[in-house]
Amino acid sequence: MEVIHSPDDARRYVWSLRSQGRTVGLVPTMGALHEGHLSLVKAAGTCDSTVATIFVNPTQFRPDEDLDKYPRSLDEDLEQLKNAGVKAVFVPDQERMYPEGFSSYVEPPEVAKPLEGICRPGHFRGVTTVVLKLLQAIPASHAYFGKKDYQQWRVIEAMVRDLNVGTKIIGCPTLRESDGLALSSRNRYLDPEQRRRALLLSKALSKTEAEFRAGETQIEELQQCMRRTLLGLDNAAAATVGSEHGSTPIQGMDKIDYAAIVAADTLTTLSSLDRPAVAVIAGYIGKTRLIDNRELNIS
Repeated sequence: MEVIHSPDDARRYVWSLRSQGRTVGLVPTMGALHEGHLSLVKAAGTCDSTVATIFVNPTQFRPDEDLDKYPRSLDEDLEQLKNAGVKAVFVPDQERMYPEGFSSYVEPPEVAKPLEGICRPGHFRGVTTVVLKLLQAIPASHAYFGKKDYQQWRVIEAMVRDLNVGTKIIGCPTLRESDGLALSSRNRYLDPEQRRRALLLSKALSKTEAEFRAGETQIEELQQCMRRTLLGLDNAAAATVGSEHGSTPIQGMDKIDYAAIVAADTLTTLSSLDRPAVAVIAGYIGKTRLIDNRELNIS
């Protein structure tokens, strides 16, 4: 497995493959890899070659966020990628990605404006900029993104379409622990009690989906169902979360940024569930911000 540090070297490597008619699958990451990342590598295995990136992008973090604390485990990450069959990994330093005098940024598409766009101003400006830069350095035929970051996937999909980037964006299913917790590099921040409370996100989504499948179509009622569970006010859901840990009442999330049901393609507000939708959650357990989602497709 090649480890490449220069954007020019990465571009030459990928074009040498593409010029032979080979497909190249790109898996962009910020490191601290887990099975969710490796599932993207597996999905990219349908391409002739797989290239990954490891770069903790500073422009998508606000000053009050966890850039300095973001977990970094480069040696372990490289070993995992090698064992997974990745052919090359692009590991640039900050100076190569944002050289002195850098001042060009991508204006995010409309789908970036709600939800995370409100809670984390400037976040998607950093995401779209770094992803476009990665796609310039690695002109892959396909790029794979996890749907756990649902809005990010939609934002990148729209950006690539709008700017005529010749890479096909593939959204891959969320990978979960056996108890339902969505895999995330930030899960390692959680202590045992917080880890238990974090299950409220998947429980809220499961309960909301069950209500939807049972015939509930009122958006506000479904959103209130999510919020009640997230706040620990749904006794049945809270008991399920706490069943393996004794009968101590479970505390809800410490802060909910949003718990909403929105259009699956535009992430705009819906008046009724008459089209494909997605239930999305973001909030805090302690100081750790977690997100999750569940697609609600009309059968």
